Formats: sequence, C-alpha cells, structure tokens
Amino acid sequence: LDLDLQVSLGDTVLARPRFASTYWTMAQQLAHATSNGAVVRRGDLFASGTVSDEKESGSLLELSMNGATAVPLDDGSARTFLEDGDEVTMRGRCERPGMVGIGLGECTGVVLAAKEM
Repeated sequence: LDLDLQVSLGDTVLARPRFASTYWTMAQQLAHATSNGAVVRRGDLFASGTVSDEKESGSLLELSMNGATAVPLDDGSARTFLEDGDEVTMRGRCERPGMVGIGLGECTGVVLAAKEM
C-alpha cells in the first residue's frame, strides 16, 4: 500500500513517512498474527507499528535518538518525549496520478496526566 502518512505534534509536522517502505506487507502481518493463534474477524483493525525507513523516522523516539537530542517544535519549544498536554495528530491519504485520491481522515489524541492513586 502506498499511503502518504503525516504525524504532527501540535502545529509541528514531525514525520511524513511512506507506508510503501514498510518491511512486512499487511497480508504478511495478518498471517503472522493468525499463525500465533490470534482470532481475526471481519471489521477488525490492526496496526503496523512505527512506519520508518532510512530517509524518514516515524516516531519521536527515533527523531530524538532515544531522547538524546531534543526535536525543535514550531512554537520554539523542544521535545525528546511526549509530555502531558501534548496533542498528536496522525493523517493518511492515498493518491495516484490520474485517480481520485482517498483521504483516510485523521486521528488526534492528547496526552493526559497520570491519575494519582
């Protein structure tokens, strides 16, 4: 699958990896999961994990070299890891010349502070 992906932290685009560069195809990932006993039904979703290649890191952990180097953000701050209140958005789109593009929408989440016990 040749999907254009985008990961943003607030207003800063952190990564634009291409799904076509993944090592395992979705069919291979499904075969791996079910060969180990996972039950899969129509409509189930499963994730590929971090999408990265030699040209594009796909996670803040990779971008920050496991926390060793802060990643600058557009607002002037920097991050090595996500912090409370950070908003992460993932977007996906599939396009091909001469065809109608398919937007996969976006998924946004906010990092909440851990509950005190």
